[in-house]
Amino acid sequence: MDSTPLFDAVAAPDEQAREDVFTRLAQADTVGAGLGRLGEVAGWVAACQGQVPPRPVTRARVVVFAGDHGIAARGVSLLDPGTSVVQTEQVREGAGAVNVLARAAGASIRMVDVSLDHEAWGDERVARSSGAVDVEDAMTAEQFDRALEIGRRIADQEVDGGADLLIPGDLGVGGTTVAASVLGAFTRTEPVAIVGPGVGMTDGMWKIKVSVIRDAMFRVRGLAAQPLEVLRMVSSPDFVALVGFIAQAAVRRTPLLLDGALVTTAAYVAERLAPGARDWFWAGQLTPEPAHLIALQALDLTPLIALDMTAGQGTGALAALPLVTSAVELVADELSSCG
Repeated sequence: MDSTPLFDAVAAPDEQAREDVFTRLAQADTVGAGLGRLGEVAGWVAACQGQVPPRPVTRARVVVFAGDHGIAARGVSLLDPGTSVVQTEQVREGAGAVNVLARAAGASIRMVDVSLDHEAWGDERVARSSGAVDVEDAMTAEQFDRALEIGRRIADQEVDGGADLLIPGDLGVGGTTVAASVLGAFTRTEPVAIVGPGVGMTDGMWKIKVSVIRDAMFRVRGLAAQPLEVLRMVSSPDFVALVGFIAQAAVRRTPLLLDGALVTTAAYVAERLAPGARDWFWAGQLTPEPAHLIALQALDLTPLIALDMTAGQGTGALAALPLVTSAVELVADELSSCG
């Protein structure tokens, strides 16, 4: 099933627009020439929009993909697996850090329950949790296909609805273990080098997490050239939906601001499945998770901020969003003032 392209070709952003921004800033006064990485961000937005000066980002949209993971029962986190369902309801009610940061940044939120461990069904549901990937497959082939299609469809809906910047988020206990297993399998990174602290991680839990990731990676040894099979076996439905969402957003020429380890690993996989998608990404933040740094390095992305935020749900990217919107407005003002 790996031989047929899953996504349409990804067009490159407008490099001439990016160069025009850099050239005009270099010719501007000392303020314009001294914007540093803010100028780079604005150049990226201009390239994504194909317009100089870039238009203000006014309809940023956070889309959080929620799912539980069978691996959480192994004790890889201090959080109880049932926490995911509770947190999802809180977000839907307007509570939690993601809502606070979204309101402050002028963004809106969409919550997608792909595979939380509760009784529910609908167009966006795939399964009740996922398999424990150290000993069993994460999902069936049918569930994989459904998850990928959900992610693709939601990206189309958001772009058609007018979103001008997308922030993919994740929610689910055990998500960093899934990210580390997938990234370790693709990059052949040793489990001890890819496992981070997690939420409230103790030494004993760290050892459990390393062994779980080691066993998951062993199950897909030799399958790096079959990315879909790797995902089916050791990721999760919410992760696959994220991959589909990110890849399709790039196909639709929409910029994405990335958050933490799970999202950035999904972006790494999206680039494998839809080459060229990476040019539509900007890294919002850096977390302490080794898998996050490895994924960023593989994508050659430098984050805007490093606040060690591990809350997920797009919160770290939301914290960086005001820098993106300010960069665009600063550059637009500078370019208009110098003609």
